[in-house]
Amino acid sequence: MYRQMVSNSRTARLFFGSPYRRGDDPNPGSGSIENIPHGPVHVWTGDRTQPNFEDMGNFYSAGRDPIFYAHHSNIDRLWSVWKTLGGRRQDIADRDFLDASFIFYDENAQMVRVKVRDCLDHTKLGYAYQDVEIPWLDSRPTPRVSSVVRKLKKLGRANAADTHGPKDVFPAKLDKVLKVMVKRPKKKRSKKEKDELEEILVIEGIELDRDVYAKFDVYINDEDDVVTTPENTEFAGSFVNVPHKHKNGKKIKTQLRLSITEIMEDLDADDDDHVLVTLVPTNAGDAVTVHGIKIELDD
Repeated sequence: MYRQMVSNSRTARLFFGSPYRRGDDPNPGSGSIENIPHGPVHVWTGDRTQPNFEDMGNFYSAGRDPIFYAHHSNIDRLWSVWKTLGGRRQDIADRDFLDASFIFYDENAQMVRVKVRDCLDHTKLGYAYQDVEIPWLDSRPTPRVSSVVRKLKKLGRANAADTHGPKDVFPAKLDKVLKVMVKRPKKKRSKKEKDELEEILVIEGIELDRDVYAKFDVYINDEDDVVTTPENTEFAGSFVNVPHKHKNGKKIKTQLRLSITEIMEDLDADDDDHVLVTLVPTNAGDAVTVHGIKIELDD
């Protein structure tokens, strides 16, 4: 949760996802908590004995399960927590977002139109969240290996026989673990530069069937075969696709954006020219094709 809510959510775009406007291609890329924990909770509470993981495990049927509403209420609660964490964690100010509207029936069964801007302050909606401890807030992941070991490994990383650059690898099907050396746009950035621009790992052109539950994990400078967990700094995040039965086409093409600013600091890798990125498929990897990986600076 620290990775999703703190280091991977340092800007509005990282938290909410990429902009989606009229005329754009669909599925531009979801935000951090839309991916995790939102996606996995849907899958975990779906019924694996049902054809499509009904009810919660498929978008078309998820609303039939009462837990759907508790789950999404908690996602809204996390949104309110995120806005208290400081920095650039503020709601989107774009009018296309604020004036987007939805039609509902109110308590009197009358049809009403509600804009996004009407819902940004939950206290105006007549409720507040209980104050509770947030143990994950200070649970910053720690590197799996010591700084001395990391420096020794760094000496041989650029010439590793089992790693290649993006041009040599993509497009690639994730039917096995994939390791790629990716060039950074800039190294040795100052604190001021980091405060202004996030260093973002972008996994581009993630293509798969929309009705498949697929998941893969992303690691940074993690060269060993020893299992790394989300408690380790090397774990950057995950991509999750919750199945969605839909008659209008089966394929989706999207992207995953992960902040690595804090990770590079914690791995003593700010001086590195390249980053070793490892993609580890954990479910239906053979149904996923990735078309590219790059690192960019973004506000």
